[in-house]
Amino acid sequence: MSTFSACSCSCWVMFLSLFSYVNFVSSAVFEVGGKDGWTIPKKSVAGVYNQWASDNRFRVNDIIHFTYDKDSVMEVDEEGYEKCRSTQPLFYSNNGDTSFTLDRPGLFYFISGVSGHCERGQKMIIKVLEPQSPPPSMSHNSTTTTTTTSGAADASVAVNYGPVIFAVSMFFVLLPI
Repeated sequence: MSTFSACSCSCWVMFLSLFSYVNFVSSAVFEVGGKDGWTIPKKSVAGVYNQWASDNRFRVNDIIHFTYDKDSVMEVDEEGYEKCRSTQPLFYSNNGDTSFTLDRPGLFYFISGVSGHCERGQKMIIKVLEPQSPPPSMSHNSTTTTTTTSGAADASVAVNYGPVIFAVSMFFVLLPI
C-alpha cells in the first residue's frame, strides 16, 4: 500500500507542478443591448449602444452576443461607421443570434446592415483594452512608481498561485509515508 501512496503522491506533484505554470485565458460574454438586444433604439435614447459599450470594459477574447429579429450586424471600418454603410464589411451576420469574438485590442465598429437602421442609431463603437502585461521583476536597486488615475477602477487582479501550489505539493511528497 505504501508503493501506491508514493506513486499517487508523485503523480499528484507532477499534476500540480504542471498546473502551476499554465496560464488560463478567461473571457466574458456581453449581451449587446441587454434584454432589448440589437434593435433600432427609441428616439428618446440616442447613442444607446455607445453608452452601453462605454459602461463595459472589453478585453481581448471577450465575446459580444447580438440577438435580433429581421436585422443584421456588420463590423465595418471607421468610414463605414460614419457613413452608415459598407459595401465590404469586415464581418456580416443575419442569423438573429450572432457571437463575435473581440480578437485584438483597439476599436471595433458595428452597424446594422438593414437600410435606415444605422441612421436611426443602431450602431456602436467598442474599445478593447490592451492586454495587461505582468509587472517587471524588482531588484534591490530598483524603485517603484505607482500611478493612480481618477475614474472607474479596474477590479480584476492577476494572482500567480503557481509557486504556492508547487510548495504545498512538495510538502506532501516529503512527508513520511
